[in-house]
Amino acid sequence: MAAATTTQATTLITGAEALGIRLSDAQTRQFARYHAELARWNERVNLTAITDWQAAQSLHYLDSLSVALALPREMRQSGAFIDIGSGGGFPGLPLKLAFPGMRGTLVEATAKKTAFLSHVCETLDLPNVSVRAGRAETLAHDGELREAFDITLARSVAEVAALAELTLPFARIGGLVVLHKKSDIADELERALGAIETLGGGLRQVLPVTIPGLPDDRALVALEKVRPTPTRYPRRPGIPAKSPIGATARPERAQRRNKRRKTQDKRTR
Repeated sequence: MAAATTTQATTLITGAEALGIRLSDAQTRQFARYHAELARWNERVNLTAITDWQAAQSLHYLDSLSVALALPREMRQSGAFIDIGSGGGFPGLPLKLAFPGMRGTLVEATAKKTAFLSHVCETLDLPNVSVRAGRAETLAHDGELREAFDITLARSVAEVAALAELTLPFARIGGLVVLHKKSDIADELERALGAIETLGGGLRQVLPVTIPGLPDDRALVALEKVRPTPTRYPRRPGIPAKSPIGATARPERAQRRNKRRKTQDKRTR
């Protein structure tokens, strides 16, 4: 594992500049310290498969900072974000390091990972960052968190329909949800449009991410919160991923139609 040093941070610095972010020497040192703690804790807690400093600069830190492409200036300066399934702190912590005026909440269900997140926030002396342990499906029904954030983030392999249910309930009206996805997203988005609408959101834009040091198959899906999320959502833990809203509606309608047809057939016999 290559050590994290500021003198070997060219990929991070150059890539951040391509995103319109100028990192100071102090910020670059914070990224290096963050990575050193990540690599050290990863020896006993499964935080990431990428611990090499050079690889992490692009695949973790620049990938996280690419969120800035989807954010208005005022949100970058002082917005409140919530990072769902933060794990090793991505994308929330790199965003906080680059934009110190932002306020953040990191949500993670695994206790060992929340311990790391609390430790690294204390080690880096980051103000206005809190760590919440629990599932998004449960925390989204907490009155302090529901529809309370300017920005909701998720860096996950789950489909957009499932992620919409886990993220949109946290966004305030007019707020944004930003999802990290692969660039070949058209079919997945088509399947998710019904869920997004049901949850009070709308598709704002899909942004391809093309910056030095990052693979070209990245894209950001930005959703806008246009009306309140119905109180029944999100459903209980595990259901959004297992049965996304759009995927369950059609079979349920088909089952009801088949039941009606069977009843009618019996009456005509």
